[in-house]
Amino acid sequence: MSWDQYGQGQYGQQYGQGDGYGDQGQASVPPQPYGSSQPYVQPQPYPQHYGAYGGYQQEVPPAESTAPLPRAEPEPSREPRPVEPETAPPARPAGRDRYFDTLRAVALVRVVTYHTFGWAWAGMVFPSMGIMFGLAGTLMAKSLERPALKVVKSRVRRLLPPFWFWGLFVVVAMLIHGWMPGWQIVYWIVPLGDPPGNAWGEQAWEILWYLRTYLWFVLVSPLLLKVFRLAPVPVLLGSLAPIVVFQFLWQPPDNRFGTGLLDLATYLFCWVLGFAHRDGVLARLKPAAVVLLSLTALAYGGWYALAHQAEYGTYDLDDIPLAQAFWSAGFVTLLMYSKARLNVDFAGLARLRRLDRLVGVFNARAVTIYLWHELALILAVPLVDQFWKVPAFETYLPLESQWFMFGVGWVLIALFVLACGWVEDVAGRRRPRLLP
Repeated sequence: MSWDQYGQGQYGQQYGQGDGYGDQGQASVPPQPYGSSQPYVQPQPYPQHYGAYGGYQQEVPPAESTAPLPRAEPEPSREPRPVEPETAPPARPAGRDRYFDTLRAVALVRVVTYHTFGWAWAGMVFPSMGIMFGLAGTLMAKSLERPALKVVKSRVRRLLPPFWFWGLFVVVAMLIHGWMPGWQIVYWIVPLGDPPGNAWGEQAWEILWYLRTYLWFVLVSPLLLKVFRLAPVPVLLGSLAPIVVFQFLWQPPDNRFGTGLLDLATYLFCWVLGFAHRDGVLARLKPAAVVLLSLTALAYGGWYALAHQAEYGTYDLDDIPLAQAFWSAGFVTLLMYSKARLNVDFAGLARLRRLDRLVGVFNARAVTIYLWHELALILAVPLVDQFWKVPAFETYLPLESQWFMFGVGWVLIALFVLACGWVEDVAGRRRPRLLP
């Protein structure tokens, strides 16, 4: 079952990371002094920035008859002046996409919020995992413009060191608390299946379904992208077929293999949708068709979740794979189509420097935030308990509120980012820094 399916509340690749923000315009050239009433001297060519040299001339007063005749001024050029560069907007340099980066940051916040409060409706308001897989699919398609083997090795290299560093603490803690591992411990080296653990550490390790699913998508993407490009629209629409088959025709086995297949089928459409956005397929589709199909998918996913509450015991999408697949498909399609068709870019975010900086940190430390946020929430509980022993804290702080624990959890997440985020820099072959 998925993390969402375990009742818990993305890597985008990793997502992403380390590009700068902001537009860089052309540097202006300081104005050069123009000539006055001195005799004409052949001028040096001005930068194209100023147009033709004859564009600005100073009149020469009439000379007296006793004075030597002045050298004749050249006639102004009759050729059309070149267009000055300022009349055309400067090209925006390649860099991070603030729209996608903002979606990823909000998705991470929603994940932490869900794991704190457990709101069943959170997935319908913002299906974080579908969005994360959609964004990761877009970045993967972009990366596969390079040799596929090199891309896959790079993705795996950037994923595994942060996972190993985090797993060292979790595995040691579970061993101390009586865990006896078997051969399945190899999944703590390469998470092609769910890494094992004991009940004591379940809240920490159960989120690893996302890394396992992401890793499989990375491995199959070179072939999947080739198949998609043979028939883009049919493959995109057909990517919902596996989850329908698993729901109504054949139930995957209840083991690591079956759970992995179910998660892949649940988010396959979102990953392929990322391919469609990157290749421009999404932008070429007619708005009426996209909106109609998206709303239909949302309606079906929402109806299925609400109509089967008795069967699943909740309407939480994280526990209902079919509903999750269709709701995420409709929701993520509308978000990506807005980007592709309307060119939504959140460029105004650059004017809010602190918020822009925060979004950048979230993206550069996405793996760290995702891995360590559950440990932060676990540690927040005993930490808040200690506050009760201080009379002033007990009197003036809302220690009984989950919102207070939510705030303490984010403080601990920030500390983990500072203490452990450098591993992402090492994995990405960058100079380690406290903050990117």
